[in-house]
Amino acid sequence: MKFSNLNRNEIVNKLKSEQYDVLVIGGGITGAGIALDASVRGMNTALVEMQDFAAGTSSRSTKLVHGGLRYLKQFEVKMVAEVGKERAIVYENGPHVTTPEWMLLPLHKGGTFGKFSTSIGLRVYDFLAGVKKSERRTMLSADETLAKEPLIKKNGLKGGGYYVEYRTDDARLTIEVMKAAVEKGAVACNYTKVMKLIYQDGKVVGVLVEDQLTGEKYEVYAKKVVNAAGPWVDSIREMDHSKKGKTLQLSKGVHLVIDQSRFPLKQAVYFDTPDGRMVFAIPRAGKTYVGTTDTFYDQDAINPNMTVADRSYILNAINYMFPEVKISEKDIESSWAGVRPLIYEEGKNASEISRKDEIWESQSGLITIAGGKLTGYRKMAETIVDVLAAKFKQEEGKQYQACATIRLPISGGDVGGSKNFNTFVKSKIAKGMEANLTSEDAEELTRMYGSNVDVVFKLLKINIADAEKYGLPLSLLAKLVYGIEEEMIATPIDFLNRRTGAILFNIDLVNKWKEEVIDYMTNKLNWTEKEKKKYSLLLEDAIKATVIPADEQNNFPHVVGGI
Repeated sequence: MKFSNLNRNEIVNKLKSEQYDVLVIGGGITGAGIALDASVRGMNTALVEMQDFAAGTSSRSTKLVHGGLRYLKQFEVKMVAEVGKERAIVYENGPHVTTPEWMLLPLHKGGTFGKFSTSIGLRVYDFLAGVKKSERRTMLSADETLAKEPLIKKNGLKGGGYYVEYRTDDARLTIEVMKAAVEKGAVACNYTKVMKLIYQDGKVVGVLVEDQLTGEKYEVYAKKVVNAAGPWVDSIREMDHSKKGKTLQLSKGVHLVIDQSRFPLKQAVYFDTPDGRMVFAIPRAGKTYVGTTDTFYDQDAINPNMTVADRSYILNAINYMFPEVKISEKDIESSWAGVRPLIYEEGKNASEISRKDEIWESQSGLITIAGGKLTGYRKMAETIVDVLAAKFKQEEGKQYQACATIRLPISGGDVGGSKNFNTFVKSKIAKGMEANLTSEDAEELTRMYGSNVDVVFKLLKINIADAEKYGLPLSLLAKLVYGIEEEMIATPIDFLNRRTGAILFNIDLVNKWKEEVIDYMTNKLNWTEKEKKKYSLLLEDAIKATVIPADEQNNFPHVVGGI
């Protein structure tokens, strides 16, 4: 069955008509990982998400599959070892959405990190994370540090540490894991909100959902229900009357995006701020993005917004570490804000709370997973599905195989491994040019979609007349057709933010082509004039929200369901 909202009726009918082994609530990276692992092991799996896939935390991170160097300071040795090793697995299984990125850690007099402790810390980090020889850390002198990144503050500079992190597109990583789950037999549906849990003899056996696109309500039944709703796990626990003991504490993180013409950063930098926190500055696609803040948050988790205070904090951090660039609010092209679902620890501030994940099971049998990091999604899924497998064995005598995702390419990741990725990309350029693309566009699409690019090229060829009809550039049309046919987009924001990242990293493209994109989607998805207007207003609000702080907005009236 095609993973497309063109097939929504068929997907909904399938959800209504079967009893599943496992139903996952939540379509972020954790839920997607669970659906993939469970499906690979042969469990009949369904997943529902109240917004778009990855619309919550999983499209709003620092976009790094990182090993958590700062957790060494908190002596979370086990966590550093686990997520450090997972980085390489995530990269190997999807080199089209993850790539190694050398990170510079400048060391200043009076800063958070000393030269000796950093050298030892990075060596321990390399050891714990099982870092391969070519990516092990080196220590740099002050001159070597400045050669890597001349914009760094020279005053008091003692040197730097140089080590590898992994950059990713968090939303695309999530969608590729979700597509892999569907390829393995899972049924997944976005814009499907759980309204209440269904019980039989005190045990949870399903959910009542409401389709957020059509208003239809229906029931989905499963032997086991997993609550992987991220910032909303406590809402599901409240429905289950099991919100006891540990609870969530949401923490907000904000990032700013600035064009390289104003902030020409050559090198990713991880730096300390005057208040002792650590911030990333990362070059990406002609932009530099900087973040993150870390403040407790108790407002709307669907639409967390940047405030003036958030903006000032990051601008001050930039101008503290990169004094020559003199960045102001006028230079901000876009921003994003997200919430982290942390597990509450009394007396700790947001930066100090552990990022480790925890699993709870309620009396009704509802299994909840909370906390954790993007990097550790596959391992978290393995832990949950091991719990499910043990329960099925105990209750039904059913034997499921062990986790098999450690060497399983995600959707688009079947490129012959990370070492072969560049060769794979080169091999596809001619094929893209056959579909009338330039070699640059063919390469960009191949890097973006990996082994799915043949389908992208094929769909473009079939629909090429639409480029002229709607006035769309070929590469944008290729992404749009593929998004509709194979990636279950339902709104312009799904496409322009989570499937392409354009709202964050190419706002000029969004402003230039948004009307054509909306016209195309209106036609293909059979929107009414009312729906077209609604989605157009939502897109305008989403664009405004990336630039204007929440406390300077006149309460946008249209925002529903986040960006």
